[in-house]
Amino acid sequence: MASNDIRKEYQNGDLTVVWKPGKCIHSGICVKTLPKVYHPKEKPWIKPENATKQQLIDQIDTCPSGALSYELYS
Repeated sequence: MASNDIRKEYQNGDLTVVWKPGKCIHSGICVKTLPKVYHPKEKPWIKPENATKQQLIDQIDTCPSGALSYELYS
């Protein structure tokens, strides 16, 4: 699998946050917007349980590289 095909998923019960590290440009917008969710120096570095579904959607929609996306549960 090529590095830009890697996909990591983080679930909070309402949605799954999908991170594609190969697309990430490290703009830091995610960390600045939701510092309780994104902790780059920790593992796991995304803790989606620390925000509401709408907060996550709003933040993910601002990701400039498209490295962050989400999947809603039906």
